[in-house]
Amino acid sequence: MLITEVKTCSPFGYTSTHSWEHLFKIAQKIGDMVSIHTDERWGGSFELLKKACDISTKPVLAKGIHATDEEVQQALNCGATSVLVVGRLPANRFLHKVMIEPNSLDEINDLDKSLKVVWNARDLKNGGTKSATFEEARNVFPGWLCQASFIKSFRDIHEKADAAIVGTHLLEYYRSRSGISRVSKTQQRSSILRRPAS
Repeated sequence: MLITEVKTCSPFGYTSTHSWEHLFKIAQKIGDMVSIHTDERWGGSFELLKKACDISTKPVLAKGIHATDEEVQQALNCGATSVLVVGRLPANRFLHKVMIEPNSLDEINDLDKSLKVVWNARDLKNGGTKSATFEEARNVFPGWLCQASFIKSFRDIHEKADAAIVGTHLLEYYRSRSGISRVSKTQQRSSILRRPAS
């Protein structure tokens, strides 16, 4: 599953040169699910989440810390299919509607294996790279596990990932996919040209 994220900025110095609307169009085009931030530090809001849910033809993930169950409920009220929750477990009634993002391998080890879990390679304390890798997270957690951050092309997605979130490098990822399509079409044309006449 490819989850494509609409992100116009981040608290770690990233600012997109493209509008929210343009990024949303690309996210809708190539993603199986669209991720919309609710936190203004990442250029998001609950209003933008509601807007996306109203017009999206794909399921929508509400992306954010969501430090309280009230925020989880607010995201669901906006129409989100699923809600990301970072560093905590919400009330049991929400567990079938959330993805949990643990901060460490110790946290992921404590999670029920039936949960949907996101391993973010980015350390949200400083924006750097976590020392623990997706491979290590996968070794600890055998359930549904999503890879997130620092994904620039399909080649960066781990073969054992059940899903991947592409955000900061969404356009780069899109161009890499387009390049593959162009190569494939060129190969098809070359094959036709090489085919002997009947």
